[in-house]
Amino acid sequence: MRCLLLIHEQGSAAAGQEQTSIESTAVAEESLNECGYQVYTACSAADVPRCIHDIDAAVVHLPMARLNTWHRTLNEWKSMPLLWWCSPYAATASAAACEDDVPIDGIMTPTMSPAELHWALHIGAKQFFDRQQWDTERRQLRAQLEERKWIDMAKGILCDINRISEAEAYDLLRRRAMNERKRIVDVATSIVKAHQQLKA
Repeated sequence: MRCLLLIHEQGSAAAGQEQTSIESTAVAEESLNECGYQVYTACSAADVPRCIHDIDAAVVHLPMARLNTWHRTLNEWKSMPLLWWCSPYAATASAAACEDDVPIDGIMTPTMSPAELHWALHIGAKQFFDRQQWDTERRQLRAQLEERKWIDMAKGILCDINRISEAEAYDLLRRRAMNERKRIVDVATSIVKAHQQLKA
């Protein structure tokens, strides 16, 4: 991990906190540069650099309430680890959002040493990849459950119409899928939809 995108927003803090926000962002950029990372900064989606595909992770110095918006914006370009720079400004501005579900993979603070910042990024990247794996597995399980639903409905229809057992109905589906060179779920879906149209 070498290139980071530091995201902050100018002009969005309350009047008294604006200077604190700017100073905290400067500390974040300096700390990450000192650790050997190439740091690009962005205040808005228009500021996201053209080299977004070379960036390894995003560090956001924002109140928690704005993290979901930035997460969606970044995902339009590239999915990447998202770490929160928890400065006194960001923490104070996030007090009301502590129960929100935000997609962060790690937290970094201004008091961390270079080694701690490195490890926070490393662990955040691992958390991100684990989260991606869980999302993929969850999507696959949902798809399998959806397929199972269509197959079970088709078996029920075949059992009723042909007065056969579930095992025989499944064998019938399987044979038809082989003959038509289709997946069983596709055959099951067509049976269920045809049956629904006949009943309508």
